[in-house]
Amino acid sequence: MTITDEVAIAEERSVLLAKYGLDGQNKATMGRVLGTGSIAEAVERADGTMEATVRIREDECCWEPAILILPHGGDLELTVINDDKNTHACLLPNNGGPKFLGLLNHSKGRARINLDGPGYYWYSSPAGNDEGRGLTAAIVVKGEVPPEARLDRPDQIRP
Repeated sequence: MTITDEVAIAEERSVLLAKYGLDGQNKATMGRVLGTGSIAEAVERADGTMEATVRIREDECCWEPAILILPHGGDLELTVINDDKNTHACLLPNNGGPKFLGLLNHSKGRARINLDGPGYYWYSSPAGNDEGRGLTAAIVVKGEVPPEARLDRPDQIRP
């Protein structure tokens, strides 16, 4: 696949998302389809921990940003802001068990989570039918699997 092919596929995807009303909240869905919103990267502090802020804007049933990128596994201090007139919640992935924040209208909370391995983690608001309405988002942790967790097999070709 060439870069031109990849650009065409991305443009086609954008056109289809728009055609079916899946490119934003309050169209075909109240929120957003997972993975179709904005993207942001967490800021790394000098001690290696990361920090970021996500929010629910007023009258939008979606997380902003919809995808949060962590440059590596480790601790993340996440500020969660609910600017909406409705009560929501935030159920976050975390090694050792999920973390829960209750978010009254116009409130904010803070959670410290640990995601030590690369991968794709999703979180949502389990309050009411928030998940069904599109209040879901993702955290993507970049990096390699640590040597002790790798399978004993020959090296694989990487793109």
